Amino acid sequence: MRITVNVAMSIDGKIASSLREQLVISGPSDFDRVDLLRAQCDAVMVGVQTILADDPKLLIHDEKLSSNRRDGGESAHPARILVDSLGRTPNNAQVMGKDARTIILLSGAAEEERIQELNGLGVTTIVSGEKRVDMENAMTLLKEEGIKNILVEGGGELIFTLIEKDLVDELTVYIAPMIIGGRGAPTLADGEGFVDRFPRFSLMKVQESDEGVVLYFKKILNK
Repeated sequence: MRITVNVAMSIDGKIASSLREQLVISGPSDFDRVDLLRAQCDAVMVGVQTILADDPKLLIHDEKLSSNRRDGGESAHPARILVDSLGRTPNNAQVMGKDARTIILLSGAAEEERIQELNGLGVTTIVSGEKRVDMENAMTLLKEEGIKNILVEGGGELIFTLIEKDLVDELTVYIAPMIIGGRGAPTLADGEGFVDRFPRFSLMKVQESDEGVVLYFKKILNK
């Protein structure tokens, strides 16, 4: 399993404002870069808060990239994986459309009736963990579904959990020349935070994009 995290953030590390609403941080060139990343993966993963705040489709925008996937025997778009412990994703969310396969990771705390409802909507449901999704076990179950290469696009709570569990292999960060600020504004890695044994990544490449810069990091393997 290969997991790549991709985010766009401000100079001060915020990925959204304190209102936690959809916010355009990067520009056209970076949108194209993300589109290519999507085209190269088996699935795009986000947390439920991203769905509730932004209602994204998580599809490839460039028809040529989708066509190339079809020519290679793949689906036009990568699968969409939602980490949603309680099954709060709205039935009318754009990710519930038929354009691509949708997989929802739930915990044992999700009501069975809700799970059956999601199955009836054509969603693949995977239950892992008791009160919260057990991401390590979920990755094993996703492999059984043919998912081997995942692009994670947010939010901060999910990214923190994946880093905490040592599941992130690569990290790409677009930094925009802007300040968002706010104590309550989400960052790249929210959650409880680290107080020691801070995860470290090696900087592999720096690339200018639009008015900002993209940093490419790779996980430093423990010896």
